[in-house]
Amino acid sequence: MNARERFLALMNFQEVDRNFVWEFGYWGGTVRRWYQEGMPLVKGLSEKVYDGTGTFAEITGVPLKRYTAHDVHDYFKMDPYLVRIPLNIGAYPAFEEKVIEDHGDWYIWQDYDGCIRKDLKGRKTLPTIVGGPVKTREDWERLKAERLRPTLEGRLPDNWQQLVTEYKNRDYPVGLGQLHGFFGTPRYLMGVEKLLTAYYDDPEMMKDMNLYLADLWIALFERVLKEVAVDAVFIWEDMCYRGGPLISPEMFREFILPGYKKLTAFLRGYGVNIVLVDSDGDVWKLLPLWIEGGVTAVYPFEVAAGMDVVEVRKAYPKLGIQGGIDKRALIQGKEAIDRELEVKVPFMLERGGYIPTIDHLASMDINLENFKYYREKLNQMIKKQARVWDRD
Repeated sequence: MNARERFLALMNFQEVDRNFVWEFGYWGGTVRRWYQEGMPLVKGLSEKVYDGTGTFAEITGVPLKRYTAHDVHDYFKMDPYLVRIPLNIGAYPAFEEKVIEDHGDWYIWQDYDGCIRKDLKGRKTLPTIVGGPVKTREDWERLKAERLRPTLEGRLPDNWQQLVTEYKNRDYPVGLGQLHGFFGTPRYLMGVEKLLTAYYDDPEMMKDMNLYLADLWIALFERVLKEVAVDAVFIWEDMCYRGGPLISPEMFREFILPGYKKLTAFLRGYGVNIVLVDSDGDVWKLLPLWIEGGVTAVYPFEVAAGMDVVEVRKAYPKLGIQGGIDKRALIQGKEAIDRELEVKVPFMLERGGYIPTIDHLASMDINLENFKYYREKLNQMIKKQARVWDRD
C-alpha cells in the first residue's frame, strides 16, 4: 500500500498492510534541542519558526503558513505525510501584520487574519488572543463584504495548475482545511471573552456567522473539489480545556452543529467521507455532537485533560482516532514509555481506525534519546501488528 491507500483504509476501518509511522508535530524549540543533541541539521527550520512555534507533520505552503519539520521526518524515517492544499479560507485581503502596543519584553500585535495577540518578544510561548476585527454587528457585515467573499481570487498560489497535475498522480493523502473552524474562526475574529459573551448578547449574529462560514467554505471547496480528488478535510477548533468544553453541549447544538451538518453533507456529495477535528482539552462531551455533525475522526486526545483513547474506542468503536500517547511519559524515561505504549497501542491497533502519535506537539523537555526510544518501541509494535494482520 502507498500512503494514500493506507490513510483511506485506516480512516474507513478497512484492512491495511500496516499502520503509519507518523507524528503530530513538534515545537520549534524541541527541534532545535534535538539538533544540539545530535540530530543532523540538513534542511533546518524557517527563520519564522520561533521556539514557541509549532512545526507540523503535514506538508504545505503559502498561504497556510504551516511549517514542516523535514529533518525530524527524515531522521526518524517517517512515512510520507499528508499534504494540505494551500487554500486560504480565511480573510482575504489579509490584514496588515503590525505592532499595536510595545511593552518592552512583550507586545500586542495584529496578525494577518486580523487576530489581536499578546506575545512575548522572541515568541518563546504561544501568544494569547486578546481580540479581533469583529466587535459589533457592523464589523461582521463589513468583514463579510470586504474580506470573506466566496471567490478564489488571491486564495490559491500562482502555481495552482501545476499542483493540480501533481495531485492527480500522487501516492500520498491530500487534505483541505486551514486552522480555523466553527468555534475557532469566531475565536480569532473576536477573542475568546467576546466570543463567549456574544452567544448571549447577540445570538442572531453568531448563528449568521457560522452559517455564513459554512457557505463560504462550501463555495471555496467546491471550486477546488472540481479539480482535485481530496481525501480528507480538517477542522481546527481548540474549544475545550482541561475541565471540559468552553461552551455547553446545548450551545454547541444550537450555534455550531448546523454549520457542521451543512458542510459535511456537501463534502459527502463530493465523495469526501473523512472529516477530522483537532481540539485540545477534555472533548468527551462534544464527541457525540461532532459525530452527529458528520465528523469521522478526532485528534490529538490530550491525556493530561483526561482523554484515554482506549476508553474512547470502547465508547465509539467507529470513530477515527489519532494521538492519545501521553507526551509526559517521554519526559519521564524508558520505563514510563514502555508502560504508556503497552497499555494503549496493541489494543488500539487491533481495533483499527487509529494512527498512533503523542497527544500534541513534542515539548521542549523531551530529549532526543527518549524520543528515539519511544519511536523504536512504537515502530516495533506497528510491525508486530502488521504480521498479525498478514497471518489473518
